[in-house]
Amino acid sequence: MESRIERLCVERGLKMTGQRRVIARVLSDASDHPDVEELYRRAAALDERISIATVYRTVRLLEEKGILERRDFGGGRARYEPTEHGHHYHLIDIETGKVIEFSDPEHEALLQKLAAKLGFELVSLRLELYGRRHESVEATRPETRPQAIADTSATGQRRAAR
Repeated sequence: MESRIERLCVERGLKMTGQRRVIARVLSDASDHPDVEELYRRAAALDERISIATVYRTVRLLEEKGILERRDFGGGRARYEPTEHGHHYHLIDIETGKVIEFSDPEHEALLQKLAAKLGFELVSLRLELYGRRHESVEATRPETRPQAIADTSATGQRRAAR
């Protein structure tokens, strides 16, 4: 069964070699934002013939074709996620590198209103927040938090946020 990224590659006219298929599947299955090194480890575990150079070339090609988006969350390594990942934002823990994806319709509506007030139609939005974990009563009350989509880290683990 073709992964979502494999389908996008075919739709955009890319030749799908066996190694590209493995890399595309690993990316489609990723619930985190892997960097190239992590992507290589996962792909090489499935096909030992895949080289790090192949992963770099494939990631660059998928980025050029608009299939992958490069993210720089600090730490000196670019991380990747599928371009069509839906409306969401990132909160990055600067101590652990953990990335929490969240959505907030109120925030988005406010930004739409702000753009309109300035005479613009908002066509794209990217928000990355950087912080340190602060355990307070207010932060742990579910009714005060935006809807978290996922809590991810570079290790590939994903937990549904409560």
